[in-house]
Amino acid sequence: MLTNIMYVTVHVTDQDRALEFYTEGLGLEKRIDFAGPDGRFLTVGVPSSPVQVILWSSAAGRPGPVVLESDDLREDFEVMRRRGVTFDEPEPVEYPFGVRIEAVDPDGNRISLRQQRKS
Repeated sequence: MLTNIMYVTVHVTDQDRALEFYTEGLGLEKRIDFAGPDGRFLTVGVPSSPVQVILWSSAAGRPGPVVLESDDLREDFEVMRRRGVTFDEPEPVEYPFGVRIEAVDPDGNRISLRQQRKS
């Protein structure tokens, strides 16, 4: 079952400048700063809130998706596939932080579905 809005993406032209604004200006806290193959994955959030804002570089390529969290992604994937949802991969895939797959809405927007790796 989907459990949470995990990430919302904000497109920025300079991630360091945006990080300074969101943390020092707005008072959010930095959560993740990971240099990955698709670009720097940088998030901030309101202290004590599980929702994170991705500060996605517009120069990093395709726009970032809305990210929804699941407590059982493989099961949710099967349910959604039976409902006719289109996905970018045939099955959910492992990544450094858990399991993920992206759905594509009728207008081509990406909705990323993720299950966090259990510690």
